[in-house]
Amino acid sequence: MRSPVYARTTTLPHRLKLLTLLIVVALMGAPLASLPTEAASGQWLAPGVTYESLDVTTPRGTARAHIVEADLWNRRVLVDLLYPGVVAERQPLSDMADERHAVAGVNGDFFNISVTQPDVVPTDAPVGPAKATGMSLKAAVPTSQRFGPSLPPGTTVEDVLGVGADRVGRLGRLTLRGRLSTPYGAYDVRGLNQYALAEGGIGAFNAAWGDVSRKRAICGTDERREDPCSLDVHEVTVRQGEVVAVSTEPGAGSIPKHSVVLLGREEGASTLRLLQVGDQVHVSYYLASSERVPFLFAVGGHPILRDGAPLPGLDDSVAAVRSGAGVSANGRKLFLLALDRNAAGMTYAELAALLLSRGAASGVNLDGGGSSTLVAREPGASEITVKNLAPGDFERPVPNGIGVLTVP
Repeated sequence: MRSPVYARTTTLPHRLKLLTLLIVVALMGAPLASLPTEAASGQWLAPGVTYESLDVTTPRGTARAHIVEADLWNRRVLVDLLYPGVVAERQPLSDMADERHAVAGVNGDFFNISVTQPDVVPTDAPVGPAKATGMSLKAAVPTSQRFGPSLPPGTTVEDVLGVGADRVGRLGRLTLRGRLSTPYGAYDVRGLNQYALAEGGIGAFNAAWGDVSRKRAICGTDERREDPCSLDVHEVTVRQGEVVAVSTEPGAGSIPKHSVVLLGREEGASTLRLLQVGDQVHVSYYLASSERVPFLFAVGGHPILRDGAPLPGLDDSVAAVRSGAGVSANGRKLFLLALDRNAAGMTYAELAALLLSRGAASGVNLDGGGSSTLVAREPGASEITVKNLAPGDFERPVPNGIGVLTVP
């Protein structure tokens, strides 16, 4: 891979110049630190949060990267999921950031933006797991049903980037643990607020899903997401532990609080047909973490960097506008990144190298192209600013993002 060349382009308040210079010197022992760089520069956004733009010379021209760095051990810094309040909905990142009074953010996971099956609408729901303020919002779709680039060896659709209760950022894995207990037996729940279910599975949908039709969840197969929808389907609505409705078709509309809709296909449908109105059942589900410390925030992504090295097999031929996020080796620093939409793009390998050069030891590629968005709030500004839009371009609504907030 031809090494990109970096040149920072913004201005930094005087009190941060010494700190940034020390960071540059510290990086000189790293493999990428020998790349030509100009004097460090950037902008202070809030205690523990800085923003800068960086020009990167690639074989295809200059790419402009916008980077936010957050100190996770600063007690005034909080990182959380930005989302519209429900899973199956999209909203401009700047609106979600303003609603949470965030100082910075970047768009998040890939999502279900298109369908091939007739009479089915896209759900706009993300691909991977998601946690917000400690709450399990959704689980990962089956691998065959995901949108986004091919996963590197050893990674899965359950991989996330998140921040734990210990204020440490890390890569990890969130796996759904769900159980349905009925008078007729106990069964696994294999989905939570996701736009696709594995064949033969039962999925749970709650108020966090939204009001979009649940039909997309029974379409596609374990081999291809484009395959037809299942014809063997059953749905059951449970309210406070009691079955209150059954249906032979997936429904739509908002799900009331304290209610859960169970949707089954094939064997899962046969299981749900055993249930009758009035039956007492118990439904439980949570996202189990691969890490010792539970995540308070987590978002799905495409891993590209782990333990200080790019993952093997990253594509180094196709360049595009990209977004990414990374954490330092000790988990104390979070890096958010998005490329300008009107400049040269980067390959996955180049994006991993850029995150590594900034101090990230682990990181993910996020949804890119028209979704790629980074926002930052100037000190004292009432509204947040999109930093990477091209002139005349528009901000594409997205289902979630990573938000950096500050607390008193």
